[in-house]
Amino acid sequence: MSKDFERKYIYGTAARNIDVKRALEEAPTGEPLRTLKGQRKKEHKMHMGFLYVFFLSACVTVMGYALFGYLRLQSEISVLSNDISVHETQLNNLTLANDDEYSKMVNAIDYELIRTKAIEMGMVYPSEDQIITYTRENSDYVRQTNNLAH
Repeated sequence: MSKDFERKYIYGTAARNIDVKRALEEAPTGEPLRTLKGQRKKEHKMHMGFLYVFFLSACVTVMGYALFGYLRLQSEISVLSNDISVHETQLNNLTLANDDEYSKMVNAIDYELIRTKAIEMGMVYPSEDQIITYTRENSDYVRQTNNLAH
């Protein structure tokens, strides 16, 4: 147990014991060892592997396709919205023209002329015994299932 304690114990200050020979071999330029280690870390971080570059390029390609698809859909929506507004304008114009023609036809009917021609052809107004009254049962229309008695 005392041997384990001796191995873990740091003698003197808490400063590291640097092997000067090895440090000089690693840094023959005389630059401090810390800057070389920092540069190595930077170089290692800056080094990109083939798979990483391939993954990034695949991501950029997928994003590019998505962007162009989105822009294509936006342009199609714009074109379709313009077509819809043109068709709505045509529908409004046709509806107005149809309403005008309908009102012209309704106003062109001469009901008095029709009545006089019908009387000339033998039409007569119904007598009191020909008029049948009935009550309606919760319905908006009446169905005739049998012939009416004369």
